[in-house]
Amino acid sequence: MSILKEKKSENKKVWLLVMIASLGYFVDIYDLIIFSIVRVQSFTAIGVPADEMRVKGEFVLNMQMGGLLLGGIVWGVIGDKFGRLKVLFGSILLYSLANIANGFVQDVFMYGIIRFIAGIGLAGELGAGITLVSESMHKSKRGYGTMLVAGVGVLGAILAYFVSEEFDWRTAYFVGGGMGLLLLLLRVGSFESGLFKEQDKSEVVRGDISMLFTNRNRFKRYINCLCIGLPIWFVVGVLVTQAPEIGKALGASETLSAGKGVMFTYIGISIGDVLAGIFAQILKSRKKVVFICQLIIIASSLWYLLSVGITPNKFLGLAFIMGLGVGYWATFVTISAEQFGTNLRATVATTAPNFVRGALIPSTMIYGLLVNSFGIVPAAVTMVMVLSGIAIYSLMQLEESFDKDLDYLEE
Repeated sequence: MSILKEKKSENKKVWLLVMIASLGYFVDIYDLIIFSIVRVQSFTAIGVPADEMRVKGEFVLNMQMGGLLLGGIVWGVIGDKFGRLKVLFGSILLYSLANIANGFVQDVFMYGIIRFIAGIGLAGELGAGITLVSESMHKSKRGYGTMLVAGVGVLGAILAYFVSEEFDWRTAYFVGGGMGLLLLLLRVGSFESGLFKEQDKSEVVRGDISMLFTNRNRFKRYINCLCIGLPIWFVVGVLVTQAPEIGKALGASETLSAGKGVMFTYIGISIGDVLAGIFAQILKSRKKVVFICQLIIIASSLWYLLSVGITPNKFLGLAFIMGLGVGYWATFVTISAEQFGTNLRATVATTAPNFVRGALIPSTMIYGLLVNSFGIVPAAVTMVMVLSGIAIYSLMQLEESFDKDLDYLEE
């Protein structure tokens, strides 16, 4: 009887961990995409001319992505050396304070600097949460746990839209920071991963990021993990965020709303994450699910980019479908975590999504060069086809990790 009670108590703890990780990702997503939603409103308020908004918007977004890139390395190493929980506490405190500071900016330069700091903080949440959940749940059920983290988490984008609609853009940043500080209190009492505790007793090297680059097999695995996520942020960060400019190039009947587009995209991502998790459990394969998502991305993006005279309602419908396509985000992070041993798992699960986010920097640079040479629509079509093509090729190079035992180390 006591064994049964012990198991029930353990299950409750695990599902409490899933709930806390879900709420953490909810706040993370809110803070991550709030700039994309309030970009025009905030730039207008601080005096940025309309014809400079695209370029300066790319600058601020790239600063945030650069912070994510750096933060991914820092938090990943901390997660493997000192524990997953320390990452969750430290990252949340940093991005919460940065978002509160964002509500006071008066110029684009400071806007970019603070988004860089926020990006460093935002880099730790998802990887540490997915690692904790993956290591704490039974291997046959962990897909459901990570699915719930992402499915609940991305709903933060919807809250971000409604807050930005009802309140001033500065208040929207204050709300994000405030939610983070409240979440910090909720995190008290969370427990550390059992697998991390076990490896913490050993003398094995932990969190050494150079291990990813000094072994040919590990390096190939890591690069392929990164590449399967490349299309995600291009769709969100360019195709949807720059909807007003793309709509103008397509001869849209009205100005397309990036804020509404982001909201509909994230509704699609939320549903897509849940469906991806369910289908992975049904098909016993994460790779098949990611391949299907790539096909949806290609089809929906081409439909959007070839819709001459597009209407706002059609755009929102296509934003939702594109969201379904890129809704393999949690599956992508889970695949990355499952490809590596416990002593490198947090490093990979934290750096992979942030390197993918950071990859938006070269993607937007290449996109900008193509826009100058061929125009917005041909440039966007080219980028979607190339990025999804790379993702499909890399997916084929990875082993299927569904139901894989994670109790092993990288030597």
